[in-house]
Amino acid sequence: MEYFVKPDSVVRRIWSKADTVLFIFAGSAAEFALNKAVDWLYFTGKLPADPLGRLFSTVEYARRIVFAERAAAEHAIDTIVGIHAAVEAKRGMRIPDWAYRDVLFMLTAYSISVFEAIERPLTAAEKEEIVDVFYRMGARMGIPEVPATYAAWQQARQAHLENDLVVSSYTTDLYRQYRRHLGAFRYGLVLQAQQFVVPPRVRELLHLGRWSWLPLALPVYRPTQHLALGRWARASLMPLKYRAQILALDGQPAVAAPALQAQ
Repeated sequence: MEYFVKPDSVVRRIWSKADTVLFIFAGSAAEFALNKAVDWLYFTGKLPADPLGRLFSTVEYARRIVFAERAAAEHAIDTIVGIHAAVEAKRGMRIPDWAYRDVLFMLTAYSISVFEAIERPLTAAEKEEIVDVFYRMGARMGIPEVPATYAAWQQARQAHLENDLVVSSYTTDLYRQYRRHLGAFRYGLVLQAQQFVVPPRVRELLHLGRWSWLPLALPVYRPTQHLALGRWARASLMPLKYRAQILALDGQPAVAAPALQAQ
């Protein structure tokens, strides 16, 4: 049986642990708010109405593709392309290719940085493997100029951080929605996670500060992460309506693809 991502790939290890996925979620939430194309995510009205749900859906699509057989993964990617094409038709304009690349860069970047922050340093071969997975995802979507090597990706990622992020009214509104949907305590935890994993440019633009207490808490948390106490701690990070989704982040997702919705 041929898979889109090899069963022994480090990419599967990264995306099969709730801890790493939740940190990827936090970093992605920060960059979504700064992306110059975030107006596309506001066009359908679904992002401001349910920002946590939309981010969870993006993470879940990526997980399904990572664990799917090749044919099923390619079908899921094609479906996502079709959904975005429908949104483009409604708005009467195309989503820029660079906007698609930025999302792939984001998923690649946090797959690498989060794993290294809470697990161990990645080898050069493992970094190439991560870049290759999202390169192939982009190639299937028909996105041009997606870097195929880690060295090329590093250059493109740096250019993205310098040129494609901006603080806008959407940034302010999206963080307002994060706080409203999370509540003050959970919102504070998400900010701590973002301080921990986002690159300096993102911290600077969002005024997140340089210090996070999370690195001090991780050694205490790690021994409990596979126990009921650890699962309870993870589930408590989000409102009750998302707890089943958080608990499902550990391990391989179900084979059936989720119902895809317009972003």
